[in-house]
Amino acid sequence: MGTYGGGVIFKRVGDGRPYPDHGYVQKQWAAIPPHQVRLDQLVTTKRTLDLEALLEEDSTFYGDLFAHVVSWNGELYLEDGLHRALRAALQQRQTMHARVLEIK
Repeated sequence: MGTYGGGVIFKRVGDGRPYPDHGYVQKQWAAIPPHQVRLDQLVTTKRTLDLEALLEEDSTFYGDLFAHVVSWNGELYLEDGLHRALRAALQQRQTMHARVLEIK
């Protein structure tokens, strides 16, 4: 995982999900109320982004309106919603709304 200094979007850029499989499906995620999370506290689980997904206006049409974040071992992992997070950063926002699943 890459570690970055100050003035960056994310805490770290990761590659994969280091936490155990939670087995949550879309319906279960939808039951978690969203709240704001800071972008600079997130560790990504993807190193690459589909630029088309970032640029599409209706990219959330078939998915959740909110990003999915997994809280595990004191870290917040951005499981789904990398394009939402980057859009927020491009709009110079430091936070975004996400559903946060806590895994013990």
